[in-house]
Order: sequence, then structure tokens, then C-alpha cells
Amino acid sequence: MLVVMQSQATAEQVRHVVEQIRALGLTPHPMPGPTRTAIGVTGNTGAVDARGLQLLPGVRELIRVTKPYKLASREMHLEDSVVRVAGTTFSAEGFTIIAGPCSVENETMLLKTAEFLAGRGVKLLRGGAFKPRTSPYSFQGLEYAGLELLAKARAKTGLGIVTEVMDPSQADAVEQAADMLQIGARNMQNFALLKRAGKSNRPVLLKRGISATLEEWLMAAEYVLAGGNQNVVLCERGVRTFADHSRNTLDLSVIPPARQLSHLPIIVDPSHATGRRDYVPAMALAGLAAGAHGLMVEVHPEPDKALSDGAQSLDFAQFDKLLTDLRRLADTLGRTIQ
Repeated sequence: MLVVMQSQATAEQVRHVVEQIRALGLTPHPMPGPTRTAIGVTGNTGAVDARGLQLLPGVRELIRVTKPYKLASREMHLEDSVVRVAGTTFSAEGFTIIAGPCSVENETMLLKTAEFLAGRGVKLLRGGAFKPRTSPYSFQGLEYAGLELLAKARAKTGLGIVTEVMDPSQADAVEQAADMLQIGARNMQNFALLKRAGKSNRPVLLKRGISATLEEWLMAAEYVLAGGNQNVVLCERGVRTFADHSRNTLDLSVIPPARQLSHLPIIVDPSHATGRRDYVPAMALAGLAAGAHGLMVEVHPEPDKALSDGAQSLDFAQFDKLLTDLRRLADTLGRTIQ
């Protein structure tokens, strides 16, 4: 349910409505807007007669939210959300780039990559310290030592850090090193982790599960939003289909309905979707054209020597070419590369 306040409603009237919602055993979510305040209501509203809220001073109307995801829905939050991370934003006007190696391998490689990206104007560095891998024999990441290296890279270059958290027990340590928590595709429905992310003061990058529908994806985001963390960015990273010409299938068709149904920003990850560096630039450009708010792409100084996912990583020259092409397309579309 959404309680829409009158444009002239006072702060005291808003506070009183919030108190009455809590008195009904429901959870209020005040959402100040440019012209009026709305208050989202979550909980078992079907078992409670909330019509009395309609009569409270300052209330304009009550709107029933029909989607199972409430806080992620545009029915409850009409305007596009803007998520701010380390001096940059994910918004409809811009196109924010997150780049870096798949895994944190060593200090020399990480700093070399971070300095290169900072020199190109990139604001956010990705790098996995904890690596969920299909094979138990594959490189699993440097774990807590990797977090220390990411913190060093941030201190030296000023880049914001985006890195994955795999388990609630890791969250405190990851929050110290990261400016944005990544929840990977394999953990999209790890509900304990989603609940912990909802309590975090860090924005969350939520990757789509490999077989998840759009509704399932948005319901996962709902867990984070319901926990109190309103800063969620969706990431389309490819889904499993019958196709065998690429690692996964980058579902660009999900971007328009995601933007129609939800106010949350959405970005694309063509590296994990395609699994091949020669396919990555075309899909990155397609993501920009399709209306994505940003891009996550893997970049490594020597991809053929990478400890994980080197086949899908761009080298520095390839990233420079992609950046040039993205800027040209963004100019045509009236967007700004961030």
C-alpha cells in the first residue's frame, strides 16, 4: 500500500501518519518527493483495515500496490532512484562504468589496473577477493588478504571498490574494504545474505540469477529494500539458455521491462554473459543503447595470464577502444559516460 500525502502536508502530519501505520502493526517507508511525500506500507495489509489512514490530516489518497515486490515497484516509487557510490551515481542520465579484474591476484597487478582505470576517468574498481567457482579446484580468491589489497588500491587511487560478499559472516570485513557490495548470481536467492545486505550502509549491486525471472530478481531486491537499504542496483549478467555460442545469453530484452516495472537502476555485465572478450564490446554498446544505467566489465593488464576468466577480460588497449566507442554512442543518445 502507498499513502500519498497532500503537497502542503506538514512534517508533523507525516510523522503522525507514520506512527499510525506502526500502530497497525505495519512498517512505514517514508519517501519524500519533489512535490509531495509518499509513505510506502509493507506487512500483511490484507489482514488489517487501513482505511482509517485515509481520514488522517494531510493524507491525499491510499493506493494499493498490486505487485508482489512493493518497495522495488514503480507503483510505490514513481521516480527513478539515483544510487550514489564513491563520488559517482547510477542514474538515467549517466552511464557508469565499473571495471577491473575478475579476481584480486596480487598487489602489483591490482594497482597497475587501478591506476590505469583512474587515468581514464573510471570511478569504480571491481575485483573479487572471495570467488565462488563452479569447480572446487579453481582459484578461489585471496579472501581477506584480497580485501586488504582492495583497500590499498582505494587509498592510492581514490577509486571506489565493488567486490562480492558470499556469506553474512564476511559482510563486516567486506564493508570495511568496499564502497559497494556485490551479490553474485549464485547468491541472488541467498535470503540470509540478502537480509544482511538490507542492514548494510553500503549500496548493493544485485546480479540476476542464472535462471531467474524478472519477478524473482525484483523479489530478491525487495529483501534488501525491506531491510532498510534503499540503495540497490540491478545487474543483468546473462541467463542460461539452449545457446552454446557464448557462455550465457545476455538478456538485453529485460532492461525495458525492468525500467518500466521498477525504479531501481540496472546495469549490464557482458563479460560474464558472453565469456569471450571479442564479444564484450558489442554487447556493452548494446546495453547502453538498450537503456542500461551502466556497465560492469573485466579488465586485466595481461588477460591470458589471469588466474580466472581471462578469456572474457579486456586488455588495456581494448578497454580504451571500448571507452572511445561508448562515448561516441553516448553523445548520440544524449547520455554521459561516468
